Amino acid sequence: MLNTLTKASSQWASRPADERFVSLHEMGAKLRWQRENARAVTVSSRKLELKPTEDNKGLLLYGPNGHGYAPTHWAFGQLAQRAEAPAGYLRTLPAPIVADCVNYGLQFKRDIEDVGILLQRPFQADGFSEGSIVEPTPVVRAATGPRYGRIWNTEITDSLIKHFGNGVDGDFRVPGTFGHALESVTKENTTLYAGDRDMFVFLADEEHRIEIPNRRNGETGTLARGFFVWNSEVGSSTFGVATFLFDYVCCNRIVWGAAEYDEVRIRHTASAPDKFLSEITPALKSYANSSTAKITENIEAARAARVDNVDDFLAKRFCARTVASLKAVHELEEGRPIETLWDVATAVTAKAKSITWQDERVAMEREAGKVLDLVAA
Repeated sequence: MLNTLTKASSQWASRPADERFVSLHEMGAKLRWQRENARAVTVSSRKLELKPTEDNKGLLLYGPNGHGYAPTHWAFGQLAQRAEAPAGYLRTLPAPIVADCVNYGLQFKRDIEDVGILLQRPFQADGFSEGSIVEPTPVVRAATGPRYGRIWNTEITDSLIKHFGNGVDGDFRVPGTFGHALESVTKENTTLYAGDRDMFVFLADEEHRIEIPNRRNGETGTLARGFFVWNSEVGSSTFGVATFLFDYVCCNRIVWGAAEYDEVRIRHTASAPDKFLSEITPALKSYANSSTAKITENIEAARAARVDNVDDFLAKRFCARTVASLKAVHELEEGRPIETLWDVATAVTAKAKSITWQDERVAMEREAGKVLDLVAA
């Protein structure tokens, strides 16, 4: 059973023009500038003070150096959380009252703690060179714990460029529509996104498709390889990589007919940067250089690997209710009972599609990947 992935479509529908890029080189240049003009500092919560601007329409965060920094929407929410105040409600109040509430929380409501502050020089939406600075006031992009394991976005784009090229004319590129390559990548059809809060990349190899015998109604079909990469420097999400096979991508960047979805996430703990360098970077290199023939061999091996006792095999991996559901959904979708490892993976993927909560759905999809891994065991 094939699935539908909407993660890229959500990005496509919500990103403003200045967060869309037409190549990894363009995206990487902005993120490199962003990194070079950012500074991470650790400050005691007792030495932070929020003050209204002179016109009482904005807020500035002051630290020990006496300079004011304008918090982004996201950073303000983090400050409010640390002050144990509801950010949504605070945003409806006059700036002087907001400053008093946050300062009270930071100074008296909580114990003294170190806060990791990420400072950023501002830049215009249409550029990121030295001449594009429009005001002297830098911004606060994040207010995290002192041991937040920041993986810089530029490290990720540098790795992607090294292994996949510019994302436009290599094997892995911004996907086309309905299986047809794009004449050119534009801000309207791109799948390369980055803003002050997070980044997201979707690339696919639609030229070297994988042939799948007995795909539909006994006929041979093909699938392309694709992957998502996402990250946040400010704590809005984990770092993650997802790989999958798929039929095609439509105009609004929904991935149709996805299979063999496998996802790895790294929380931004102190060891996160090391894990990215030691685990994820080699994995990206391996995926870039992997042979489609090997994937086809694994699929064929899974189709040929018969499961002698289906009930026992499933019971060792799932609860009784899930076992019954897996057997029923495969019978419904394929018109026959589960017989092979491929059938088990198909049933698990079909079951995952019916799960509402994303974390539970991803966990179930991972189980399908583990079943296929048994082929190589």
